Amino acid sequence: MDNVIILRYGELFLKGKNRGFFERTLIKNIKEKLGKFRCNFSAQRGRYEISEYADEDEQAIVAAMKTVFGLQSLSIAKKCDSDLHAISDIILKNIPENATFKVKTHRADKTFSLTSPQVSCSIGEIILDKLPNSRVDLHNPEYEINVDIRETGKTYVYTDKIQCAGGMPVGTAGKGLLLLSGGIDSPVSAYMMSKRGLTLDAIHFYSYPYTSMQAKDKVKELACILSDYCGSMNLITIPFTQIQETIHKYCSADYMITIVRRFMMRVAEKVARMRDCGCLINGESLGQVASQTMQSITVTNDVVKTMPIFRPLIGMDKQEIVNISTAIGTYETSVLPFEDCCTVFMPDNPVTKPTIARAEAEEQKIVNIAELIEQAIDNLEIIEIKIQ
Repeated sequence: MDNVIILRYGELFLKGKNRGFFERTLIKNIKEKLGKFRCNFSAQRGRYEISEYADEDEQAIVAAMKTVFGLQSLSIAKKCDSDLHAISDIILKNIPENATFKVKTHRADKTFSLTSPQVSCSIGEIILDKLPNSRVDLHNPEYEINVDIRETGKTYVYTDKIQCAGGMPVGTAGKGLLLLSGGIDSPVSAYMMSKRGLTLDAIHFYSYPYTSMQAKDKVKELACILSDYCGSMNLITIPFTQIQETIHKYCSADYMITIVRRFMMRVAEKVARMRDCGCLINGESLGQVASQTMQSITVTNDVVKTMPIFRPLIGMDKQEIVNISTAIGTYETSVLPFEDCCTVFMPDNPVTKPTIARAEAEEQKIVNIAELIEQAIDNLEIIEIKIQ
């Protein structure tokens, strides 16, 4: 009898002829997470198995596997020979004498002599014989005992299925560039797009000395937390002070935020192309602030010519976003009081319904747009964020 952890994947079974690519990527991601543990990993038909690990590492391995996109669920199981008495011995050692129970059998090995219902009935009879104070309860048992008879001649016995992250393996949907601020929303966007298989780089704009170096460190910490789900990434920091000072000097105050965001998108698109990214991602939610109205989004989109902008939070309200932020561990860092560059030169009454024509007219007041963008990109810094 061995202690093992069974891993099950979700959407991959829908992928037909491309399934091999998705499985290979998922296996690679699992092995990266298991790199810090001494254990054995094996891939079997329909599921994966982690074995030969130290007992004290079990919960840490479970926690690591719960963050791997592409895995649907896992179970901590006992593994034994496919023999009714061996299976029953495991169960008898793990339930009390007066428990209510239900046995549920999955028989992948169709050569096994008994059908799934027959296995469940036979094991139930053995348990009742050995533990006469126990009883079967098919509707609300204290213990739901799962018996999984595999084609290998081995059987897994377990009681619980632990939910994992689901989604698709990171690395199966291309690469995107995330606009990562220090707020609540953009880290949640990173989580949601990685859940659909995107590998990420992140770009962050800072305006020192108007924003502190602590604000930059906060974003680095957010990227480190995200790496637990999204994998290793590069955090690209862009000095934005000169651009913001120029916009503040020459453009109307009510269009300040609009022009700032158009500059950010121009820079982000250029960096994305340099980094072989096929899309931009941000944390906008429709109507949440002045820069996220339909008109503002239209004006912002106008300057990006070569790739889509994904906004996975667009239809979510703030509490939904906060709930996910809390669940993935970014919320406490996001609310630290170190403001990002979007708060610099904030106008009292930003325009909520800007137009492309007016935005272009404001930008014509700046004679060196291309130069400002190139200077910012020339002074970027790349910080390598490794899986935690």
